[in-house]
Amino acid sequence: MAGIKFEIEEKLGILSERKGWTKELNLVSWNNRKAKADIREWGETHEKMGKGITLSREELIELKNILNSMDL
Repeated sequence: MAGIKFEIEEKLGILSERKGWTKELNLVSWNNRKAKADIREWGETHEKMGKGITLSREELIELKNILNSMDL
């Protein structure tokens, strides 16, 4: 992604793996900003990435509450 800087500050977990790509939950800093929770697919070297979703701490807490309330 040209012009976009990112740094994976902490790898939190792998959700799934498929054909050399992994769907991961990480703390990622985008363009030198404060790191946020990020869910997306990454290539093996973390140089290529798929579309994903970035969540603030508050959004991550709300997602946790929603998941905890579900009967899984």
